[in-house]
Amino acid sequence: MILTPMNVLTSNPDAAAPRPAFLTDDGAAILRFAADAADAGKGAALVTLVEIRGGAARALGAQMAVTGDGLYCGFVSGGCTETAVAAEAAKAILSGNDRFLKLGEGSRFFDIVLPCGGGITLAIHVLRDALALREILTSLERRVPIGLRYDPARQSLDCIPHLTATGWTDGLFGRAYRPRARVLLFGRSIELEATAGLARAAAYDVHADEAGDPDLIRKLADGDCAIVLLYHDLDREAPLLEAALAARPFYIGALGSQRTHDRRRLALLQRGHDDREIARIKAPIGLFPKARDAHSLALSIVADIAATRGPQ
Repeated sequence: MILTPMNVLTSNPDAAAPRPAFLTDDGAAILRFAADAADAGKGAALVTLVEIRGGAARALGAQMAVTGDGLYCGFVSGGCTETAVAAEAAKAILSGNDRFLKLGEGSRFFDIVLPCGGGITLAIHVLRDALALREILTSLERRVPIGLRYDPARQSLDCIPHLTATGWTDGLFGRAYRPRARVLLFGRSIELEATAGLARAAAYDVHADEAGDPDLIRKLADGDCAIVLLYHDLDREAPLLEAALAARPFYIGALGSQRTHDRRRLALLQRGHDDREIARIKAPIGLFPKARDAHSLALSIVADIAATRGPQ
């Protein structure tokens, strides 16, 4: 049988053609959409990319949510297969049973060719309730990493605290979730404004502070936080840098040339820090060196944060 949305419409004339509710690849937004549909009694399925053969447009664990009335969100490929996947998920919702779906290499659906030339396997789980999804969302709101574990034999979901890796273990698929990346920015003038704007456009949780209050770091910094210091004054940044080194964020970046950073290093050594700690500071800041204007600097900083954090 050729996998097209019309197959679902033919088997169920009352079903609506699959269509995107909104465009997102944010994990929390996808889970919330699925949970809301399940709680409203509309019927819902969570689709998860559980195997990649060759290349793929999305990372292992990428997800879609599909509702019984034909709406979906999320991506499991580059956008070319999502409507067909939603149609197959709608069939699963109608049947009430989970299923696996292979696309691309090794698939029986020969009319769907993935642009990357590889193949993927998707797990389509029909939600019986939204309890596990709500637990994931609550944990992310509290900024605590968590995982969702899928058991295909039992057709069930449960939560795993502090799961850090996505993949199969003993026949169960775990999908890790991390809180949204937070960026704490300190500085003044156009550099602060440009970097804050670009970081917000990248969907980061941004807090920009001109006052230079170290308490902001102590209150808000965690392992999913980046701290950026955009001062041209080592004395001004010193208390912030001390707080940043104590907070253990995944990224600390400081403005200035290599000569400036050499002076910064000597000052930190005099305060009792060792070279291992100081090496956590990215300075000169940014992915590419010697950005000469505020917007290039902002791009360099945000790109460096994204590269350091890695896949979501």
